[in-house]
Amino acid sequence: MQSEHIYETLFVRQLFNEMSATYGTVNLISSFGFCRRWRRQCLGQLSIPESITVIDLMTGMGELCPAVGRSIGPGGKIVAVDNSPVMCRKAQENHVGRLACELEIREEDALCSQIPDDSADVVVSSFGLKTFSRDQTIRLAREIHRILKPGGTFSFIEISVPPSRWLRIPYLLYLNNVIPLIGKLLMGNPDNYRMLGVYTIAFGDCRSAITAFQDAGLNTKLRSYFWGCATGLVGEKPNSSRAATTQDGEEGDAIVKA
Repeated sequence: MQSEHIYETLFVRQLFNEMSATYGTVNLISSFGFCRRWRRQCLGQLSIPESITVIDLMTGMGELCPAVGRSIGPGGKIVAVDNSPVMCRKAQENHVGRLACELEIREEDALCSQIPDDSADVVVSSFGLKTFSRDQTIRLAREIHRILKPGGTFSFIEISVPPSRWLRIPYLLYLNNVIPLIGKLLMGNPDNYRMLGVYTIAFGDCRSAITAFQDAGLNTKLRSYFWGCATGLVGEKPNSSRAATTQDGEEGDAIVKA
Protein backbone atom coordinates (compact mmCIF):
# COMPACT_ATOMS: atom_id res chain seq x y z
CA MET A 1 0.00 0.00 0.00
CA GLN A 2 1.23 3.48 -0.88
CA SER A 3 2.46 5.53 2.07
CA GLU A 4 -0.18 8.02 3.17
CA HIS A 5 2.39 10.80 3.66
CA ILE A 6 2.36 11.57 -0.08
CA TYR A 7 -1.22 12.82 0.32
CA GLU A 8 -0.45 15.17 3.19
CA THR A 9 -1.24 18.80 2.41
CA LEU A 10 2.27 20.07 3.06
CA PHE A 11 3.86 17.34 0.94
CA VAL A 12 1.63 18.04 -2.08
CA ARG A 13 2.06 21.80 -1.69
CA GLN A 14 5.84 21.53 -1.64
CA LEU A 15 5.87 19.13 -4.58
CA PHE A 16 3.96 21.53 -6.82
CA ASN A 17 5.87 24.55 -5.53
CA GLU A 18 9.07 22.87 -6.71
CA MET A 19 7.62 21.76 -10.06
CA SER A 20 6.02 25.09 -10.91
CA ALA A 21 8.89 26.38 -13.06
CA THR A 22 8.74 23.44 -15.48
CA TYR A 23 5.36 21.80 -14.86
CA GLY A 24 3.43 23.37 -17.74
CA THR A 25 6.15 22.72 -20.33
CA VAL A 26 6.80 19.15 -19.18
CA ASN A 27 3.08 18.36 -19.27
CA LEU A 28 2.68 19.76 -22.77
CA ILE A 29 5.72 17.95 -24.19
CA SER A 30 5.28 14.66 -22.35
CA SER A 31 1.58 14.37 -23.26
CA PHE A 32 2.26 15.29 -26.91
CA GLY A 33 -0.22 18.12 -26.47
CA PHE A 34 -3.00 15.84 -25.24
CA CYS A 35 -3.21 17.72 -21.92
CA ARG A 36 -4.65 20.68 -23.82
CA ARG A 37 -7.09 18.51 -25.74
CA TRP A 38 -8.22 16.76 -22.57
CA ARG A 39 -8.82 20.07 -20.83
CA ARG A 40 -10.99 21.18 -23.77
CA GLN A 41 -12.90 17.90 -23.59
CA CYS A 42 -13.35 18.31 -19.84
CA LEU A 43 -15.04 21.68 -20.37
CA GLY A 44 -16.89 20.38 -23.41
CA GLN A 45 -18.83 17.99 -21.17
CA LEU A 46 -20.72 20.96 -19.72
CA SER A 47 -22.91 23.80 -20.84
CA ILE A 48 -21.15 26.91 -19.53
CA PRO A 49 -23.36 29.93 -20.24
CA GLU A 50 -22.47 33.59 -19.81
CA SER A 51 -22.50 35.47 -16.50
CA ILE A 52 -22.15 32.53 -14.12
CA THR A 53 -19.72 31.66 -11.32
CA VAL A 54 -17.24 28.86 -12.05
CA ILE A 55 -14.98 27.33 -9.40
CA ASP A 56 -11.73 25.87 -10.73
CA LEU A 57 -10.39 23.55 -8.03
CA MET A 58 -6.70 22.54 -8.01
CA THR A 59 -6.30 25.19 -10.67
CA GLY A 60 -2.51 24.89 -10.91
CA MET A 61 -1.37 27.73 -13.14
CA GLY A 62 -4.96 28.42 -14.18
CA GLU A 63 -4.81 26.41 -17.38
CA LEU A 64 -8.61 26.13 -17.61
CA CYS A 65 -9.23 29.82 -16.95
CA PRO A 66 -8.90 31.28 -20.49
CA ALA A 67 -11.41 28.87 -22.02
CA VAL A 68 -13.82 29.29 -19.10
CA GLY A 69 -13.44 33.06 -19.29
CA ARG A 70 -14.37 33.10 -22.97
CA SER A 71 -17.55 31.16 -22.19
CA ILE A 72 -18.80 33.18 -19.23
CA GLY A 73 -17.83 36.62 -20.54
CA PRO A 74 -17.58 39.94 -18.66
CA GLY A 75 -20.57 39.20 -16.45
CA GLY A 76 -19.09 35.97 -15.14
CA LYS A 77 -16.60 35.10 -12.44
CA ILE A 78 -13.93 32.43 -11.99
CA VAL A 79 -12.75 31.48 -8.51
CA ALA A 80 -9.48 29.59 -8.95
CA VAL A 81 -8.35 27.59 -5.91
CA ASP A 82 -4.98 25.97 -5.33
CA ASN A 83 -2.98 24.88 -2.30
CA SER A 84 0.39 25.86 -3.80
CA PRO A 85 1.34 29.53 -3.32
CA VAL A 86 3.81 29.36 -6.21
CA MET A 87 1.19 27.92 -8.56
CA CYS A 88 -1.24 30.64 -7.44
CA ARG A 89 1.37 33.27 -8.21
CA LYS A 90 1.89 31.76 -11.68
CA ALA A 91 -1.86 31.83 -12.28
CA GLN A 92 -1.95 35.45 -11.14
CA GLU A 93 0.86 36.41 -13.52
CA ASN A 94 -0.64 34.48 -16.43
CA HIS A 95 -4.27 35.54 -16.24
CA VAL A 96 -5.15 38.46 -13.95
CA GLY A 97 -6.17 41.40 -16.12
CA ARG A 98 -6.09 39.28 -19.27
CA LEU A 99 -9.53 37.67 -19.07
CA ALA A 100 -12.85 39.24 -19.98
CA CYS A 101 -14.43 37.89 -16.80
CA GLU A 102 -13.65 38.55 -13.15
CA LEU A 103 -10.94 36.27 -11.76
CA GLU A 104 -10.31 35.59 -8.09
CA ILE A 105 -7.35 33.39 -7.15
CA ARG A 106 -7.47 31.82 -3.70
CA GLU A 107 -4.60 30.00 -2.02
CA GLU A 108 -6.67 27.46 -0.14
CA ASP A 109 -7.01 23.75 0.41
CA ALA A 110 -9.82 22.45 -1.82
CA LEU A 111 -10.89 20.18 1.04
CA CYS A 112 -11.64 23.05 3.41
CA SER A 113 -12.02 26.27 1.43
CA GLN A 114 -13.90 29.37 2.51
CA ILE A 115 -16.07 29.34 -0.63
CA PRO A 116 -19.68 30.00 0.47
CA ASP A 117 -22.33 27.27 0.39
CA ASP A 118 -24.43 26.99 -2.79
CA SER A 119 -22.39 29.66 -4.58
CA ALA A 120 -21.04 27.89 -7.68
CA ASP A 121 -22.93 27.29 -10.91
CA VAL A 122 -20.13 25.06 -12.21
CA VAL A 123 -17.10 23.33 -10.65
CA VAL A 124 -14.25 22.16 -12.88
CA SER A 125 -10.84 20.64 -12.28
CA SER A 126 -8.05 19.17 -14.38
CA PHE A 127 -5.42 16.70 -13.21
CA GLY A 128 -5.77 17.21 -9.46
CA LEU A 129 -7.81 14.20 -8.33
CA LYS A 130 -4.87 11.80 -8.21
CA THR A 131 -3.23 13.72 -5.36
CA PHE A 132 -6.03 12.78 -2.95
CA SER A 133 -6.28 9.64 -0.83
CA ARG A 134 -9.52 7.70 -0.64
CA ASP A 135 -10.63 9.51 2.53
CA GLN A 136 -9.66 12.89 1.05
CA THR A 137 -11.68 12.12 -2.09
CA ILE A 138 -14.74 11.55 0.09
CA ARG A 139 -14.15 14.96 1.72
CA LEU A 140 -13.63 16.56 -1.68
CA ALA A 141 -16.92 15.19 -3.01
CA ARG A 142 -18.77 16.53 0.02
CA GLU A 143 -17.10 19.90 -0.46
CA ILE A 144 -18.19 20.02 -4.11
CA HIS A 145 -21.75 19.24 -3.04
CA ARG A 146 -21.54 22.03 -0.46
CA ILE A 147 -20.35 24.76 -2.82
CA LEU A 148 -22.50 23.87 -5.84
CA LYS A 149 -25.90 25.46 -6.25
CA PRO A 150 -28.81 23.01 -6.63
CA GLY A 151 -28.77 22.09 -10.31
CA GLY A 152 -25.11 23.10 -10.59
CA THR A 153 -22.80 20.95 -12.68
CA PHE A 154 -19.22 19.73 -12.52
CA SER A 155 -16.54 18.14 -14.69
CA PHE A 156 -13.23 16.64 -13.58
CA ILE A 157 -10.51 15.02 -15.67
CA GLU A 158 -7.47 13.04 -14.59
CA ILE A 159 -4.57 11.13 -16.14
CA SER A 160 -5.35 7.43 -15.71
CA VAL A 161 -3.98 3.94 -16.17
CA PRO A 162 -5.49 2.52 -19.39
CA PRO A 163 -7.33 -0.81 -19.05
CA SER A 164 -5.75 -2.46 -22.11
CA ARG A 165 -2.65 -4.49 -21.21
CA TRP A 166 -1.06 -3.67 -24.57
CA LEU A 167 -1.37 0.03 -23.93
CA ARG A 168 -0.85 -0.08 -20.17
CA ILE A 169 2.65 -1.60 -20.21
CA PRO A 170 4.33 0.95 -22.53
CA TYR A 171 2.25 3.73 -20.96
CA LEU A 172 3.56 2.98 -17.48
CA LEU A 173 7.12 2.63 -18.73
CA TYR A 174 6.79 6.06 -20.33
CA LEU A 175 5.15 7.56 -17.24
CA ASN A 176 7.74 6.20 -14.82
CA ASN A 177 10.90 6.64 -16.88
CA VAL A 178 10.57 9.04 -19.81
CA ILE A 179 8.57 11.82 -18.13
CA PRO A 180 11.09 12.18 -15.25
CA LEU A 181 13.84 12.35 -17.88
CA ILE A 182 11.99 15.11 -19.74
CA GLY A 183 11.64 16.94 -16.44
CA LYS A 184 15.39 16.61 -15.82
CA LEU A 185 16.26 17.85 -19.33
CA LEU A 186 14.12 20.94 -18.69
CA MET A 187 15.97 21.62 -15.43
CA GLY A 188 13.31 20.12 -13.21
CA ASN A 189 13.77 17.55 -10.45
CA PRO A 190 13.18 14.07 -11.95
CA ASP A 191 12.16 12.71 -8.54
CA ASN A 192 9.29 15.19 -8.45
CA TYR A 193 8.05 14.08 -11.86
CA ARG A 194 8.45 10.45 -10.82
CA MET A 195 5.88 11.21 -8.12
CA LEU A 196 3.29 11.92 -10.82
CA GLY A 197 3.63 8.30 -11.85
CA VAL A 198 3.30 7.16 -8.24
CA TYR A 199 0.09 9.15 -7.85
CA THR A 200 -1.33 7.94 -11.16
CA ILE A 201 -0.68 4.26 -10.46
CA ALA A 202 -2.22 4.55 -6.98
CA PHE A 203 -5.21 6.42 -8.44
CA GLY A 204 -5.85 4.04 -11.33
CA ASP A 205 -8.74 5.89 -12.94
CA CYS A 206 -11.88 7.80 -11.99
CA ARG A 207 -13.67 4.59 -11.05
CA SER A 208 -11.85 4.96 -7.74
CA ALA A 209 -13.64 8.27 -7.08
CA ILE A 210 -17.12 7.86 -8.55
CA THR A 211 -18.61 6.15 -5.47
CA ALA A 212 -17.44 9.01 -3.24
CA PHE A 213 -19.14 11.53 -5.53
CA GLN A 214 -22.36 9.53 -5.68
CA ASP A 215 -22.41 8.97 -1.93
CA ALA A 216 -22.05 12.74 -1.47
CA GLY A 217 -25.36 13.19 -3.30
CA LEU A 218 -24.00 14.10 -6.73
CA ASN A 219 -25.40 12.58 -9.90
CA THR A 220 -22.17 11.35 -11.47
CA LYS A 221 -21.09 9.58 -14.67
CA LEU A 222 -17.72 8.38 -15.87
CA ARG A 223 -15.99 9.56 -19.02
CA SER A 224 -13.05 7.93 -20.81
CA TYR A 225 -10.63 9.69 -23.15
CA PHE A 226 -8.08 8.22 -25.58
CA TRP A 227 -8.60 4.56 -24.66
CA GLY A 228 -8.56 5.30 -20.95
CA CYS A 229 -5.30 7.29 -20.77
CA ALA A 230 -7.47 9.93 -19.13
CA THR A 231 -10.82 9.55 -17.41
CA GLY A 232 -13.31 12.00 -15.99
CA LEU A 233 -16.29 12.54 -13.73
CA VAL A 234 -19.23 14.59 -14.98
CA GLY A 235 -22.49 15.36 -13.23
CA GLU A 236 -24.71 17.65 -11.23
CA LYS A 237 -26.00 18.45 -7.80
CA PRO A 238 -29.70 17.51 -7.91
CA ASN A 239 -32.30 20.25 -7.60
CA SER A 240 -34.19 18.09 -5.12
CA SER A 241 -33.11 15.97 -2.18
CA ARG A 242 -33.38 12.77 -4.17
CA ALA A 243 -30.37 10.48 -4.01
CA ALA A 244 -27.78 10.58 -6.74
CA THR A 245 -28.12 8.04 -9.50
CA THR A 246 -25.84 5.06 -9.08
CA GLN A 247 -24.01 3.90 -12.19
CA ASP A 248 -24.33 0.09 -12.11
CA GLY A 249 -24.01 -2.34 -14.98
CA GLU A 250 -21.32 -3.17 -17.45
CA GLU A 251 -18.34 -1.01 -18.35
CA GLY A 252 -19.93 0.07 -21.60
CA ASP A 253 -22.90 1.46 -19.69
CA ALA A 254 -20.84 3.16 -16.98
CA ILE A 255 -18.17 4.80 -19.14
CA VAL A 256 -18.82 7.10 -22.05
CA LYS A 257 -15.82 7.38 -24.36
CA ALA A 258 -14.88 10.79 -25.68
